[in-house]
Amino acid sequence: MHYHGQENMIRKCTHRDLSVMYEIINDAAQAYKGVIPDDRWHEPYMSIDELKHEIDDGVEFWGYEEAGSLVGVMGFQDKGEVYLIRHAYVRTDSRNRGIGTELLRHLEQRTDKPILVGTWADATWAIQFYRKNGYRLLSRQETEQLLKKYWKIPDRQVVTSVVLANQRWASGQDEVGRKGTPTPIPK
Repeated sequence: MHYHGQENMIRKCTHRDLSVMYEIINDAAQAYKGVIPDDRWHEPYMSIDELKHEIDDGVEFWGYEEAGSLVGVMGFQDKGEVYLIRHAYVRTDSRNRGIGTELLRHLEQRTDKPILVGTWADATWAIQFYRKNGYRLLSRQETEQLLKKYWKIPDRQVVTSVVLANQRWASGQDEVGRKGTPTPIPK
């Protein structure tokens, strides 16, 4: 456990947190409604069964607890040579207080591997959040290659998503470790 103030902490989520995680994810995901492609939106955004499947597939969820209540979650998935940030959500009424940044920093400290994040291309607030925290947008070509390699998502989601990477990721890196030049971040 990692404490933040007297009553706040970051902790690994357990099966007992499943229903609260479900609530947080679906509350926060309301921000996507009308923003992401209509054919990708559904309610609930993530069902309990989908959440269980993600956990069974190796997504380890960490939560930010405030005064004994979980208010934010962020998944972390080891994919061998990289880690993925998955399903990062903070309750609507708890946003813009640094909770997402605290969770992200906590997970970054847990690995020396490169970290990748996939999100919707039209979720500008999410892209802005990761860029503010030192991540850079990858090229369209690299994004599509990485989404197909590390994520299990439909082709339609691949073409409507972006990938961001922390400073440990060298653009052009592949399974044999070849490194290219970094992709510039557009202003």
